[in-house]
Amino acid sequence: MTSCKVLEVHTKDQTPHKWSVSLTEEVYKRFCSQGNQIVQKIFRDGSLFSPLLFGKFFDPSDAFPLWEFESDVLLSSLRSSGKTNVDWFQTDEAYVLKADLPGVGINTVQVYAENGKIVEISGQWNQQRETKAKDWRSGNWWEHGYVRRLELPEDADWRKIEAYLNNDIFLEIRIPKNSVDCEANDSTVAKNSDSV
Repeated sequence: MTSCKVLEVHTKDQTPHKWSVSLTEEVYKRFCSQGNQIVQKIFRDGSLFSPLLFGKFFDPSDAFPLWEFESDVLLSSLRSSGKTNVDWFQTDEAYVLKADLPGVGINTVQVYAENGKIVEISGQWNQQRETKAKDWRSGNWWEHGYVRRLELPEDADWRKIEAYLNNDIFLEIRIPKNSVDCEANDSTVAKNSDSV
């Protein structure tokens, strides 16, 4: 039996200084070499949260212009090896991202839409070791959680983003295209056709 949960998409982020420590390739390789199974599940090849998802190292806390690339091209080698469960595409009405989430117990995934420019998917996989510590996102965040930040296309209607979690591990994010742009284009086409 499948269960589908609607996730709240936050638009006001309460942690302005998060992701203040960058994850570099050397640190990432050293971190993954520890052999922790949870780390392997979260940051494995083909995971949405892997810094190497796109073929070369890219800090997941930096915004990536995902929709500017064809998923078939960017993920082709991972798909052929069966190592990825990430997909994105667009329809006439929306941009859609689908991905498996790390199976580390009950998912704490959160989705933020920031200033109409960024969609952020993040979650915490490890409780903080010190209660006096700052927010887990502002330290070595990868030791406690995961993130992927994506640039939104210009025609994305960020106020209407929808996020769903199926069976606690399958994430789907739907980002509607801005209907105002479509209506403006339609009226421009209509005016141009009237003047001919």
